[in-house]
Amino acid sequence: MPSVGRPIAVFLILLFASTVAAPRAAAQTPGAPPPHDHAAMSATSSWHLMQDGVVFFNFNDQGSPRGGEELAVQNWWMGMAERPAGSGRLRFSLMLSLEPATLGSDGYREIFQVGETLDGRPLIDRQHPHDFLMQGSIAWRTPLGRGYTLTLAGAPVGEPALGPVAFMHRASAFENPTAPLAHHTFDSTHIAMGVLTAGIEKGKFQAEGSLFHGGEPDEERWDLMDPGALDSWSVRGWYRPTAAWTLQASHGFLKTPEAHEPGDVRRTTASASWMRKRASGWTAATVAYGRNNKLGGDFNAFLGEATHVGGANACYTRVESLQVESDVLRFGEHTFVGSSKLVAHEHVPETGEGRDVVSAFTFGGLRTIARPWAWDLGAGADVTFYIVPDSLRPYYGSSPVSFHVFFRVRPPAPMGRMMETTMAGR
Repeated sequence: MPSVGRPIAVFLILLFASTVAAPRAAAQTPGAPPPHDHAAMSATSSWHLMQDGVVFFNFNDQGSPRGGEELAVQNWWMGMAERPAGSGRLRFSLMLSLEPATLGSDGYREIFQVGETLDGRPLIDRQHPHDFLMQGSIAWRTPLGRGYTLTLAGAPVGEPALGPVAFMHRASAFENPTAPLAHHTFDSTHIAMGVLTAGIEKGKFQAEGSLFHGGEPDEERWDLMDPGALDSWSVRGWYRPTAAWTLQASHGFLKTPEAHEPGDVRRTTASASWMRKRASGWTAATVAYGRNNKLGGDFNAFLGEATHVGGANACYTRVESLQVESDVLRFGEHTFVGSSKLVAHEHVPETGEGRDVVSAFTFGGLRTIARPWAWDLGAGADVTFYIVPDSLRPYYGSSPVSFHVFFRVRPPAPMGRMMETTMAGR
């Protein structure tokens, strides 16, 4: 494993690099970070630099016998450098996270969450940490004439054209510190390995296609990439009828994405997002449907999110309902694989019940308490209630409740927060 000290030093240097320059930027209206404007990028210099990021210092109390209390520190930083290149523009993106250090190999507690592995076993009731390198990409965008625009993008670690905007960048989830339970149905491919994407755009429509490596990251969180064949593909369409509305539909084939789960996955998603900006803030909402078709059958998920920012105050909500594999949550096995009993419990049923529906309802709020030197400091809290199916009540109880109380830090972003962005997007 590479030295931990060097990646941490790189992260901190990049995070603080723009602090000195940020106060000289034009003042922003509190609570209303402007979107980045590609049309204005060449007005002052050939290079245009942007950054964004967040650190949540989070007291996490997950309900039920499968939960527990902890202090968790979720974080990411993203930088972009863009300049003219020929008839178009060239953009370099870098996204890093110190979660391998601040969360450890087992991530943070989140009951009913499943995805990736720990010590070769399914990671259950926890959200995995991100790799140190979350994205390293290059994209070229150029007009073709007659109103068409071509985008070509590539990344050793990046985001294929599959699913809605990743939850870290969705305006509807911008102040929520927790990944959706349906993360591995909607947007888990935002850290895919070996991504090649091409897109064509005209007016309100955009179509994209990607080739990428389907396997999810391994447990070595500090390595820069997990190379593999470009064995998976995806297609995605966008329709933006107005400045406020964005509609998305996508489908992809993922070759054996989960290390502990045999078989391939066909993923289908559809979403509608709405955002309205005001002088004192903004309001955003997203509704989404996703389906994973895999060896055990079809697993569907529904998501609704909203965030409202007014001045220094913000409130947010998330509603989810998704089909889960009961046996994986109960004792770490897939019904269709056998009875390996990867996770031991005092009582293990002889056969699994297959699929069950879990629902979660989150309500939270945050207040910005200070903006020293263009940094954004806030404090918030949220609560999540669940509807638990009968088969899982012996493990989670009938009505668990989870809480977060957190302190949030965002670095200066004089050119605006990176909301509603994708690797090969506008």
